[in-house]
Amino acid sequence: MAEEKATKSKKTTKPKYIQAVGRRKTSVAQVRIYPGTKKKGIIINDKKLVDYFPIFEHQEKVMAPLKKASLGDQFPITVVVRGGGLSAQAEAIRHGLSQALIELDQDLRLTLKKAGYLARDPRMRERKKFGLKRARRAAQWRKR
Repeated sequence: MAEEKATKSKKTTKPKYIQAVGRRKTSVAQVRIYPGTKKKGIIINDKKLVDYFPIFEHQEKVMAPLKKASLGDQFPITVVVRGGGLSAQAEAIRHGLSQALIELDQDLRLTLKKAGYLARDPRMRERKKFGLKRARRAAQWRKR
């Protein structure tokens, strides 16, 4: 009797969602895809995609991996994104969404890699140096 219960509890269950992290500059996006759910749409920080990114260019950046994979709007996606500006956040979401899609289907890897969505953009803001106004901006030179 105890052996039967032990074997039943060892069953592997599918995860409820697939999670991945995307980064760009100081932005970090935690992306969750819920496969097999009937709801559809992208929710970013408890707002709809259109409400969070009113600029169409940012919406296109976020949707790019789904369009490349020809998945469109098949399942719900939730995103928690922090730091940076809107452009960096959109690219962080794109990076995280691409990573999550690969966990969902390994065949998409080549397509997304060719598009450049899997590579984390390493460019960061240069730190301010002492004695200067900004990273490289020196004080204005005066003759008199």
